[in-house]
Amino acid sequence: MRLVDIDSLDPILATLPECPRIVTPGGGATPLALLNALDRQLGSWKLFCVNAPAGVPAHHGVRHETVFLGSGSRQAQDVHYFPMPMSTAPMLLSTSCPPDLVVLHTTTARNRVVSMGIEVQLMAAAVEAAKRRGVPVVAQLNPQMPFVRGDGVLPEQAIDVAVEVDEPLVPVAPAILDNDLISIGELVAGRVGNGSTIQIGIGKIPDAAALGLRRHKDLRIWSGILSDAAMALDRAGALVAGRQMTGSSLLGSLELYAWADENPRVRLLRCEKTNSPSAVAALDGFVSIHTALEVDLFARVNASRFGLKMYSGTAGSTDFQFGAMHSRGGQSLVALHSRHQDSSTIVGRLSGPATYSQPTAVITENGVAELIFADEDEQARRLIDNAAHPDFRQLLRSQSRDLGLRCSPAAG
Repeated sequence: MRLVDIDSLDPILATLPECPRIVTPGGGATPLALLNALDRQLGSWKLFCVNAPAGVPAHHGVRHETVFLGSGSRQAQDVHYFPMPMSTAPMLLSTSCPPDLVVLHTTTARNRVVSMGIEVQLMAAAVEAAKRRGVPVVAQLNPQMPFVRGDGVLPEQAIDVAVEVDEPLVPVAPAILDNDLISIGELVAGRVGNGSTIQIGIGKIPDAAALGLRRHKDLRIWSGILSDAAMALDRAGALVAGRQMTGSSLLGSLELYAWADENPRVRLLRCEKTNSPSAVAALDGFVSIHTALEVDLFARVNASRFGLKMYSGTAGSTDFQFGAMHSRGGQSLVALHSRHQDSSTIVGRLSGPATYSQPTAVITENGVAELIFADEDEQARRLIDNAAHPDFRQLLRSQSRDLGLRCSPAAG
């Protein structure tokens, strides 16, 4: 590993082809200083990044490539979305999207190793792809990056060139919970037994679920993202004592990042492992907890698009939903508000493509629509009677008839 100044990257740039593809971590681990330094010296280039945050180069000439859009990609002028679950996304790096340069964001070296810190995800595969192709691996070494155990620990010789940048990571503040969210969290928690393994991500619904689960015992966490919700459950004593929490990235507050530093309870693995449906299915009593933008009367879930406009992506939702449904005693739960502004989130038919379908249950502040083992007419009736907002139920019944569904309200 050769240390250079951030403005002295010309020898690396000279090895790159015209319009190179740079693969880098996203979320709180995005090496913004190094990416922007490279951008100042490149013309057109491709940025392959999962959940790119605000602050990444997004101007004309930068083509964003991703399996999950973050706020940075939503601002970009040229975005290419690859509809793949996280369990298979690393395959892109050896097929459609081979890297010309891999840019990491790591700790400073400790005993001749570095840690990728708060995001491993597909970056372990990216380093391997770079080595196969003989292309450079550059790292932004940051003393503020927590040292996290797992697949992101690399020998320092795996890095060709490094720059030192001492800057805070990108945080995401915990959600503010209203009464409806607290009710949803309690309903979710009521379905989770002590000793279950849970997948719980980031956002209002996971934070509400964590609040509801804080009195549980002997829970285990196996997730794509470890967030403040995981930290809160650990501090509440709801997890198995001494058991590692497993994810492929951390995303949340600066307090979360400090808590993860050298924490033997936290382990980040590559997403091929954490998101493997077969690995998830092998965990008894696995409960996946997701939110959605809308659910239709055919029990199809849209967690990715506003109409036909891509907002986020498939990410790990299909992996964990499929794995949970094949876990012994497992459940796939979808939790969401029953309305968004003046619209119902339970709809007759999705406004765009489905992210996945047929979860175990859909939960709103109004109650639980149990879907598993019910025929499509009964699924629709339960969604209307138990999950939809009362203001929209009559409209949904009318729409259900137009869709060929027979779902009269339950007697009584």
